Amino acid sequence: MLPEDVLYQSVHELSAQVRAGKISPVELTESYLARLEKYGAKLGAVATLTPDLALAQARAAEKEIAAGRARGPLHGIPYGAKDLLATRGIKTTWGAPPFRDQVFDYDATVIRKLRAAGAILVAKLSMIELAGGGGYNNGAASLQGPSRCPYNLEHWAGGSSSGPGAAVPSALVGFAIGSETLGSIITPAAFSGVSGLRPTYGRVSRHGAMALSWTMDKLGPMCRSALDCGLVLNAIAGKDPADPTALDQSFTWWPPTVKKSKPLGGKRLGVIKPDPGPQGHEEVMQAFVTALDVLRGLGAKLEETELPDFPYGPVAVTLYTAEAASIFRPFIESGKVMELIDETQKTGLIAALSLPAKDYLDAFRLRAQILPALGKMFEKYDALVAPSRLGPAPRLDVDFNAPPPRPAGEKTPERPATPPRNTEKWNVIGASNIAGLPAISVPCGFTKEKNLPIGIQFVADALREDVSIEFAAAYQSATDFHRRRPAGF
Repeated sequence: MLPEDVLYQSVHELSAQVRAGKISPVELTESYLARLEKYGAKLGAVATLTPDLALAQARAAEKEIAAGRARGPLHGIPYGAKDLLATRGIKTTWGAPPFRDQVFDYDATVIRKLRAAGAILVAKLSMIELAGGGGYNNGAASLQGPSRCPYNLEHWAGGSSSGPGAAVPSALVGFAIGSETLGSIITPAAFSGVSGLRPTYGRVSRHGAMALSWTMDKLGPMCRSALDCGLVLNAIAGKDPADPTALDQSFTWWPPTVKKSKPLGGKRLGVIKPDPGPQGHEEVMQAFVTALDVLRGLGAKLEETELPDFPYGPVAVTLYTAEAASIFRPFIESGKVMELIDETQKTGLIAALSLPAKDYLDAFRLRAQILPALGKMFEKYDALVAPSRLGPAPRLDVDFNAPPPRPAGEKTPERPATPPRNTEKWNVIGASNIAGLPAISVPCGFTKEKNLPIGIQFVADALREDVSIEFAAAYQSATDFHRRRPAGF
């Protein structure tokens, strides 16, 4: 087996050694499979292991590379796929008990493209059941049980791409593919210390992926560095006749060969700096402020700003809830919805069938206003920067729907002392998902007491994933948070 130091390397680093013949794809695959066997259940990261397929792909990759037929930077690199991606002859459970034995006779386009790039599928990774389409109130809402943050096993890895969130930073795979509708790449990236890229809507084909929201679902890479995210997106982006929403836009990005002392010189960043309020996390905000200083040192020009005034959260939830109700209507009306684990999920999906059409249409009307309003921000800024989440990963025993606890001895006021805050002007996840904009979250610190990761996100204009990656990669060139390793793994 290869040493842990090797398995924690980035795709970019592993690829160079594989192509040079210093690392065998077969040995690399065997080593990751061994770690998946050893730690997968402990982390709640694995839905299904694929050792036979993986070793066959590894042997083929080894022969091709030895013969001088290297396909690119992913050739010979083992990866895991969120278990909503169809894989021929291998279970695809969607994280839900009613689909525990579901098997498709085809591969999702992303799986097919990664196979063509020479990547090796070692595991299907766990997820929140049905990607949380009806809502859920704790991290255990998964057929495979709760996924755990590798840095603190009492805390959640983040959802709904929770398996990738747990597997990547603990070096169970070289990289992973997750999905996002409303934060499901950015959140586990922040909670588990991953570099997670949510591409532009339509950049990556969704053929063969479980649908939750036709107009908001995206697939993207979750890796140990921002550079890796660009290399994976190279392989999976582009048109697909099987998905009419897939854009005829290829993506080509490579790590810069010339290192600059001020790699962000002249770049303009719009800073979305929330007022976290009494329930905010002081260490998260301090890590964000410190990260801004690093970005200034790299040459970026920073200016505080706010999002245009729209109800991003309600619009996003209305859009994906209505679409999820339509997609899962036969499943809901059959009564099989009651076989789901989470009570919030059951009632949420059932209630979604009664969502008024006027609400869905009103959400689309507002979306038509949101897109150009956000687009104007990129006339002034190259990218927006914000905390990925306002707090670190919650404990696994927390009820997400419970009101936040009040300090000991504090009484509930009879009426609010001040008007409620407009938190929508800082709702970067909601706004950017409605608009289908690309974003990347990378680690920017850890809490002191519980050692929980903290994330920072960079949002760019549509089809400008290269800009998001450029900012994130520059930040990682000046910091080492993405190279931290969780103890015990």
